[in-house]
Amino acid sequence: MTGISTLTSKGQTTIPARERRMLGLRAGDKLVFTVKGDQMTVRKANSFVDLAGSVEVPEGRRGAGWDAIVEETRAARGTA
Repeated sequence: MTGISTLTSKGQTTIPARERRMLGLRAGDKLVFTVKGDQMTVRKANSFVDLAGSVEVPEGRRGAGWDAIVEETRAARGTA
């Protein structure tokens, strides 16, 4: 089954209603885009883990423990 949509000048598109219903998509759902070569797949993010890798981590922060990051953030905000 193939749905067709048009990309706007702002890079936005509408997922056709039939495909939204098939995937059970609702307003506010997060989507995961995967690109391989010249093809892209889109799927509903079912958990927080599905979103892993969707935010670029600055090189100096890679591998840092969660507790250290939370502590540093609170100190920077003055809420430690």
